[in-house]
Amino acid sequence: MAEQQQQRAFRIRRPRNFRPRLDIFGEYSDTELKKRYRLDRNGLMYVTNLVRDEIGNRTQRSHAVTADMKVAMTLRYLSTGKMQLCNGDDFGLSQPTISRAITQTLDALTAELILSRFIQFPVNLEEIRDIQGEFLRIAGFPGVVSVVDGTHVRIVAPKEYEEVYVNRKNFHSINVQVVFDAKYQIRDIVARWPGSTHDSRILRESGLWQAFENHQLPIPAGCHLLGDSGYPCKRWLLTTYLRPQEGYQEAFNRAHKKTRCVVERGIGLLKRRFHVLHGEIRLAPEKAAKVIMACGILHNICKRLNIQLEEEEEEDVDDPNGLDVFQPAPNAGAQEGVLFRDDLARNIFMIED
Repeated sequence: MAEQQQQRAFRIRRPRNFRPRLDIFGEYSDTELKKRYRLDRNGLMYVTNLVRDEIGNRTQRSHAVTADMKVAMTLRYLSTGKMQLCNGDDFGLSQPTISRAITQTLDALTAELILSRFIQFPVNLEEIRDIQGEFLRIAGFPGVVSVVDGTHVRIVAPKEYEEVYVNRKNFHSINVQVVFDAKYQIRDIVARWPGSTHDSRILRESGLWQAFENHQLPIPAGCHLLGDSGYPCKRWLLTTYLRPQEGYQEAFNRAHKKTRCVVERGIGLLKRRFHVLHGEIRLAPEKAAKVIMACGILHNICKRLNIQLEEEEEEDVDDPNGLDVFQPAPNAGAQEGVLFRDDLARNIFMIED
């Protein structure tokens, strides 16, 4: 017994071995940072400062991971979709450490306070008029404040309720509703519905529907969204004619399609910026939804800070995961919406003989 105590007393504690960590600010230029993290130096610091109080460490004991490194790891994951083990090799950290840091950062970034700060539906009269003017210049369609569509983001088959996440193209997904303005800023996003859920149901269950139907938004009359034929036609949500007649109905559909292309292009830009949305998110649906929301918030931060990518200059940008099939909406719109659409189409797109 005495001998064992003596051995413990003289036992030398092995020192912890920390791998070298990547100094991204010293290693990369702004151009290289944007390629790898989708934000430049100022953008990275801007996002870090937003969440520093939530993810920062009080001490540097045990070589703690700093807030800016946690943000960089999260951005690297979102911009590439690479496995966390690969990110661990890049940053000189273990996979569990990477996983904890990304989870912590996503939780902080998608908090309600930050979400409401960066994703807001326009309610200011001057801002609404500016947006309407921008949409009007696209194809002469008046009164448009936003365009809406759904897009499917692939996820790994969940352990619970697996069948409801299978969409019409037979892969597991979250059906995400996105609303864009004319400058490709996200004005509303809903990322919690399984892939089998119809676009029109997602809209009907959203706060945006309730706000318009119950007149809860302080916006002037004559403002409306544009959506495809999968949505019901309403006074505030205009869809295309399913079988347009020659003349003003065809002209309405042409202008509608050209204007609504903003949302299709916007979804394409979002997925090009954050490649994690291109592939299969290998997380549970609740965590995958946070990934999607974080990408939406970061997209708007990039717009606010004017951080552009080369991909944004390309002409043909589409949504590779979209479902290019007609989705008939049940009870496709109240008669009031159909009559309003026809009256607007006659007044705006009627060609004089």
